[in-house]
Amino acid sequence: MKKIILLLLLFIGIVYPQTFTASVNNTTVAEGETFEISFTFQGTDINSLSNFVPPNFSGLKLISGPNQSTSMQIINGNVSASKTFSYILIATSLGKYTIGSASIEFKGEKLKTDPIQISVIKGSPRQKEEKQSTEINTREISENLFIRAVVDKNKAYIGEQVTVTYKLYTRLNIAAQMSISKLPQYVGFWAEEIETARTLSFTTEVIDGKRFNVAVLKKAALFPTQSGVLEVSPFELTVPIAVRKNRNLDNFWDSFFNDPFNRQEIYEYQAKSNVVRVNVFSLPEDDKPANFNGAVGKFNISASIDKEELKVNEPFNLTVKISGTGNITLLQMPALELPSGIEKYEPKLNEVVNRGAIVSGTKTYEYLLIPRAAGSREIKPIEFSYFDPEIKKYFTIRTSGFNIKIEQNDSLLTIFNSDKENIKSIGSDIRSIKTELGYITKEKNYLVNNLYFWLFVILPVLGFVGVIYWNNYNKKIKSDVKTFNYLRAEKIAKKRLKKSLQYLNENKVQEFYTEIAMAFYGYLENKLDISKSDFTLDLAFDKLKELGVDESISASMKNTGQKCEYIRFAPNAASNASMKEFYDEVMKVIIDIERELND
Repeated sequence: MKKIILLLLLFIGIVYPQTFTASVNNTTVAEGETFEISFTFQGTDINSLSNFVPPNFSGLKLISGPNQSTSMQIINGNVSASKTFSYILIATSLGKYTIGSASIEFKGEKLKTDPIQISVIKGSPRQKEEKQSTEINTREISENLFIRAVVDKNKAYIGEQVTVTYKLYTRLNIAAQMSISKLPQYVGFWAEEIETARTLSFTTEVIDGKRFNVAVLKKAALFPTQSGVLEVSPFELTVPIAVRKNRNLDNFWDSFFNDPFNRQEIYEYQAKSNVVRVNVFSLPEDDKPANFNGAVGKFNISASIDKEELKVNEPFNLTVKISGTGNITLLQMPALELPSGIEKYEPKLNEVVNRGAIVSGTKTYEYLLIPRAAGSREIKPIEFSYFDPEIKKYFTIRTSGFNIKIEQNDSLLTIFNSDKENIKSIGSDIRSIKTELGYITKEKNYLVNNLYFWLFVILPVLGFVGVIYWNNYNKKIKSDVKTFNYLRAEKIAKKRLKKSLQYLNENKVQEFYTEIAMAFYGYLENKLDISKSDFTLDLAFDKLKELGVDESISASMKNTGQKCEYIRFAPNAASNASMKEFYDEVMKVIIDIERELND
């Protein structure tokens, strides 16, 4: 029992590690300026802390401290707590100062912080305050609020997944909901958005001695489609932050306590991430299989048929399934070799993509096959080749083969010989010929009195009139070019947005916005002949302009596309937007573009 308890305690210690860190509000301060240093313990049990020992603040003047504060939070049933010891200091002379380690005991274990360096430079705190009182110091904001774009690898092969993560770092008070100014452009990549939490969840990180609140804004799996050094443009975000209003510089206490009345104003800061670069290599030519179609990752393939014994003209299904990790969306069906005498129809495609940290999924092709001749037929194994970027090697995998036995279908073909002896009578199919009239009575029910007679007479007439009316209606519509183009455009738009309308009716918010975005961008890509990897809203705007589309319609297209991206990826945006209004807006843009291009 004691061993179990010991293992349990050890497990808890692993899952919830205890940390003791130091941070300052500014590593560079002016001579005579106050600054704050904090020593924070984070863990599960702050009641077991004892013997806190601060460092020696030699060369710095201690104004107040230690000031203690504690906090506790419960997330998904997991309890975490923190305890902070803070001091307010003044830098009295120029130079660099090293604040040594603080220590504390936790359940008999001694924890220490890392030393922190402070640079004291020339400058009057009053002059600095006067500058801040007349304008917002954007440089200081940028040091305390920024976006970092990080990739998990800087080198990759064509088709290999590169994950880019956008993180918001802040030490400031965000006053309201942020809005996306500009989304990154993935030129040269096929991108899959990785699912993240719809609400921002902040953790803490210490960078250069400063403690930041950190949240993941966005993640994307990028699959390079060309070689060379590819760039991902910055992610831009408008962040409303609360800044202090002008302070009374003649009031010592107002300055010292940083305005106890907390007078603030909202300033919209434009945060912008760094540019990300990835060096992409072409796939090796050595040992490349002849049937390789660009699949990169790790995959499996399987195939099955629903019948092995059947008759001529009796259809059966062949299902081919490719699954694994990699860019499922861009996978191409391997070549299917069928024996003579079997007819093939276009396959039905089903795709399931799991947009986790590593993109994975399944692509299923279902073929309808019809045998046209009797006999035994063999369907050869289907081969599929892919490149594994981790092992840097090509692999060829294959399904099992199938033997099909096809019998003649007698029910579809009956041969009668003229020879009497070869005719077989089944039931009463062959009757003897009567040579006498026998008992025959006159039918008193006249044909004209039968309802079915008049139906067979009137219905063809009505059908003929209907055909004439429909033909005249079509001629009238086609003669009115404007009306014809509108109806044609509406039909195309409805076809494109059919699945998103289904999600709209089912009130599936996330699925609706994902599907309507794919439909809208797919329409623009096909209509304007832009590949998926090169597509951007700016490029679509330029293409429409080249085709002579009215600039207001092009602007509406771009605005709708940006709104679509914002609703999909901005925190809480999708739940607050009207799905029906947005559906109608996308419909109108597609209809307007169709009408312009067909006038």
